[in-house]
Formats: sequence, structure tokens, C-alpha cells
Amino acid sequence: MKRYLPIYDGNSIWRQSRVIGDQDPTQGWKLHVSATILSACSIFEKVAPYLSNLGVLFKAPSSILELKKLNCGLHYGYSQIGKFITVYPRSEEEAVLIANELHSMTKEFTGPLVPSDNPLRKGSQVHYRYGAFSKLEVEDQNGKSVPAVCTPQGDLVPDLRTPGAAVPNWLTDPFAKKSYQEDTKSKSENLSPLKVNTLAYEAISQRGKSGVYRALDLSMSPARICILKEGRKYGETDWDNRDGYWRVRHEAKVLKYLKSKGVNVPEVYTTFEEGTNYYLAMELIEGDNLQSLILKKIAIQDALRYGIQIAKILGNIHDAGWVWRDCKPLNLILTKQDILRPLDFEGACLIDSPDNMEWGTQGYVPPEWSQPFIGQSRLPEDLYALGATLHQLFSGQIPRASILQPIGRLRKRVPSSVRQIISALLDTNPNSRPSANMVSQVLEMSYIENFNNAEKGYNLYSRATSF
Repeated sequence: MKRYLPIYDGNSIWRQSRVIGDQDPTQGWKLHVSATILSACSIFEKVAPYLSNLGVLFKAPSSILELKKLNCGLHYGYSQIGKFITVYPRSEEEAVLIANELHSMTKEFTGPLVPSDNPLRKGSQVHYRYGAFSKLEVEDQNGKSVPAVCTPQGDLVPDLRTPGAAVPNWLTDPFAKKSYQEDTKSKSENLSPLKVNTLAYEAISQRGKSGVYRALDLSMSPARICILKEGRKYGETDWDNRDGYWRVRHEAKVLKYLKSKGVNVPEVYTTFEEGTNYYLAMELIEGDNLQSLILKKIAIQDALRYGIQIAKILGNIHDAGWVWRDCKPLNLILTKQDILRPLDFEGACLIDSPDNMEWGTQGYVPPEWSQPFIGQSRLPEDLYALGATLHQLFSGQIPRASILQPIGRLRKRVPSSVRQIISALLDTNPNSRPSANMVSQVLEMSYIENFNNAEKGYNLYSRATSF
């Protein structure tokens, strides 16, 4: 990589082919070559010599790790997904020539769609958009400085990096004859399940592997609100070749199985494929996530009550033969009926068939993650996550450190049995962690004892004030 991208200042994630010169335009048609972490090296080996010989300015992330973060969409922004190699052609004619050559070189490879761009062809790894090459800025309606491009009239306008904005309305698309938009027009377009059966109307979250939307399930009369999850082909492809498509399809299977075993997970309404993506329409669970409730500080008796529910949920999942692998307050919704319900099972795996890939959220993952995986069960990881969740439930603090402070130092009057069981769940020895069912039993006993003590205190207070 250093041979073709020698320019690197250490303050950026990018390496460049050369320094920007006076002959380079300040704006124009940008080309992006998409890649997964599995296809990136092969694509670079084919593309870099060609671009270098042309003398055109181009850049790429400094490492595969940075590409992985780019394709996630959470670290550098949703619009950066898929932008493995960025090319800055010196003219419109050169842009069209290079785009077609790059397409021929990379058509055998795979990569995610670039959300802010238009694909050159259906399934092409080459994408394009018009935008600024050097730093131009303009104030938006809120007075905030945003990237800008210059119109033919000389006005600076926002350089939009959103879906559908790749070609400004004051320009003609030079790639239009062979663009993806021309390839995808079809008489059967109106028969898409996304229009006939399920209609998304609000985006809840967007990242490389998937999008989550509020949607209408039109198969019912009257229509019902649901959650629509979109698993994207080649989105956040991992080292095991699993992508967003695989994850959402896997989650649908897990949800259906757990539901059949009596676990109170969201009900799956329907699943379908559209284009290259996989869709899961499921029950919308109304309520707030437990994280938002914890931030307000929960009374100990309420914390015990919710802790019992969480432990029972996890125990039921384990009894059904699965490991959740993402137990945390953000994935627990408290309904109006004061019942906690679990969400997000993309990373779940069978107890007796442990996944060799890591899955979880920092703060809720165990110390053994720093050790090589040698085929052991992932179930103890769930138990550690349960401990971290209960720790947060009672302490009110989001777990960030690898070693959490004892609950007793963070909050008074937490029953000793609760402190001990949380400490046991957070044990560095995976084999020493108690089962979720044992945890629920301990919490139930503590809840009853705490309730009885409160009753005794109230009775003593009533007697004292009655004289």
C-alpha cells in the first residue's frame, strides 16, 4: 500500500497517492470503489497500479481495521460506508473513462453499496457522486458550517451526502446511460413487498449491516405498526463472511424458535427478500429501554423486581439452548405493563455450537475476550453480561471499565446477597459464574426479604406515631 499511497500524516485515517496540486480541480465527479474486509486487498492490487499510472489523485484507508470501521457506519458517519478507494478525476471525461475501467477490474468482487452515491451498474463496486475535492464550507440554515460545492452561477451550496443527492439538479449525469438507475427499472417494481405488504415510513437507525424502520404491516386490516429490519448484502461483512443479510435472516430464525419455546421475544410477522437484501417485519414493542430508566436512578425494590425479570429472561433463553450474546439495558424494553422484553438476537448462537466470532458490547463483555477462542461455550459470556447489567441496575453507572467497583461502594442498602451474586457473575473465571436461574432465585429471595423488612419498618412507624 505504501508504494501507491505514500502520503500519510498520521492525523488522518487516509493514505493518499500524492499531494494535491494546482492542476487538480476543487470539485467534480468523485469515484468510490467499494470493498469488504475480505475483498479489499485483491481489489487494491488490481486498481492501485492502474490509478498510479494515470497520475490521478486517489486515497484509501490506512488499514483493514479502518475499512472495517468505515463500513460499520458508526465511527465516521453513515455516508462513508463502502468508500474503500476514492478517486478524484481531473475532468468529466476522465471520470467516465476511469469508472468503466474500474468496473471491469472489480466486477468479480463484492462490496457494500455506498449510501451517498449512485452505483455505476447493478452490482458494480464502482460508485459516483458530484462533490468537493478540497475543503469548501457554507453555513446551513442553523448557522453551522457544512461542506459545500459551487454552482455554475458561483454560489456556494451544501455538498449533500445523503441518498439520492449524488447528482445535483443543476448538472447532467454523465454516467446516466449505464447507471444503476437505468438497470433497475422494471415493470414488476410496483409488486415489491416493500410497497405491497410492508411500508417503511420512519428510519430508527442506520448502519452498514442493517437499517431499522417503523413500518406498516399492510397484510392486516386495519394495518398495524411494526418494526422492519433490513439486512444488507455485503454490509459489514466480517472475517467469517457473514454480512447484514445473514445476520437479519439468522435473527428471524432465532426469534421464531425462542417464541416457540415460550420466550417473550418480539413476534415475527413476515420475512422476505427484495433486491440483494433480507427483510424481517416483527412486532413493535412499545415502551422505553431499561437504560433510560436506570439513568433516573431506580429504587432498590424496583431494581430487584427488574433484576428478577432479566435473570428469568436469560434463564429461559439458556433453557431453550441459546446464548443471547447481547444482554444489556439498551436491549430490554419496559412495556406499559411493567414487563421487560428482550430485543436484538443477531449475534445469538447455540450453547452446544459456540460461534468462533466475538459478539457483544464493550462494558458487557467478559475479561476472557482478551484470550484466544478455543471452542469453549459462549454461555459464561451471557452470565458476565447479566452481572454487568445488574451492576448498572443497582449502581446507576454504565459499565466502562474491565473491572467494576463493588456495588457496596457505589450504593448503600443493597442487600448483601445481591452484592455477592453480582460479584460472582463478574468473576474472571468463566466457570465460577452462577446460572441465570440461580440468580433469579437469589434475587427473588432478596426481594421478599426486602419487602418484609419494609413492611416491618412501616408497622413500627405506624405504632410509634399512633400514640
